[in-house]
Amino acid sequence: MKIATFNINGIKARINALPDWLCERAPDVALLQEIKTVDEGFPREIFEDMGYNVEVHGQKSFNGVAILSKLPLEDVQRGLPGDEDDDHARWIEATVVGEKPIRVCGLYLPNGNPVPGPKYDYKLAWMDRLYHRAKDLLAAEEPALMAGDYNIIPQPEDAAHPDKWREDALFRLESRTAWRRVVNLGLTDAFRAINQGPDHYSFWDYQAGAWNKNDGIRIDHFLMTPQCADLLLDCQIDAEIRGREKPSDHVPVWVDLAA
Repeated sequence: MKIATFNINGIKARINALPDWLCERAPDVALLQEIKTVDEGFPREIFEDMGYNVEVHGQKSFNGVAILSKLPLEDVQRGLPGDEDDDHARWIEATVVGEKPIRVCGLYLPNGNPVPGPKYDYKLAWMDRLYHRAKDLLAAEEPALMAGDYNIIPQPEDAAHPDKWREDALFRLESRTAWRRVVNLGLTDAFRAINQGPDHYSFWDYQAGAWNKNDGIRIDHFLMTPQCADLLLDCQIDAEIRGREKPSDHVPVWVDLAA
């Protein structure tokens, strides 16, 4: 089973690029972030015609997550538990019913800038809720993954120029500590389980020629329960997508599972 995560930075802007990539790579499941549309505005027919089941948790002009799956989806849930007043569309999860059922959680973690301030407080509070959801997933002792745009640079090697990110919400010590707290529950960073070393990035800013300079960061991640990590065959980044016409500032990351 091939599962991908892709922050598309607006479904309207990526209305051609996304289907093209799906045709090329043919993931069984695609977790999308920043669709930037309400549920009714998502062009589901395009993807249904490609054989995908579509589940959306949208929001006007901002945020928004979705699941595209060639396999049946069950028990779809929208919104990260822990704060009934949080109306940001940043979390969607479902069970993918294949040969081995996989619980997939698609997330768009808050950016948190500027620091300090309420946006950073919200980021850290959201990560605390993520910690508790991860504990529940682990307690179920079933194959599960949490994937998406985490807006976290885990280590210095995950940035071309880490020093310029030191006081950014993506790389501040408090952010990385919150990330490590989640991972240390017993989750596996799928990409680092397969690939080591620097120069692996999933985001290049639109500004200052970042793509041409390869001035990137790795902020799109898969975290897996042990039962899911046992199925891991590969995890790679489709970096070349960033150089195409009308690209997102993120590129897809995907895992291949023995499921």
